[in-house]
Amino acid sequence: MTKEELATLLGTTRQNLNKWEKERPDLVRLINLGLSVEDQINEAERHLEKLKAIRDQATNSNKFKLK
Repeated sequence: MTKEELATLLGTTRQNLNKWEKERPDLVRLINLGLSVEDQINEAERHLEKLKAIRDQATNSNKFKLK
């Protein structure tokens, strides 16, 4: 994500982000951690959907008996 995209997401400007990096590095670190956590959650949800599809396919084909 570019600084411009991040600024838009946060409702601020790229110039403010640059200022925050210098004056409020902890704030920038927390923002980045939050975005990282969101990415991890989204990835986990995609994996879960794939696993459910595999389970459903196996159940519907009667190859496995799942309880």
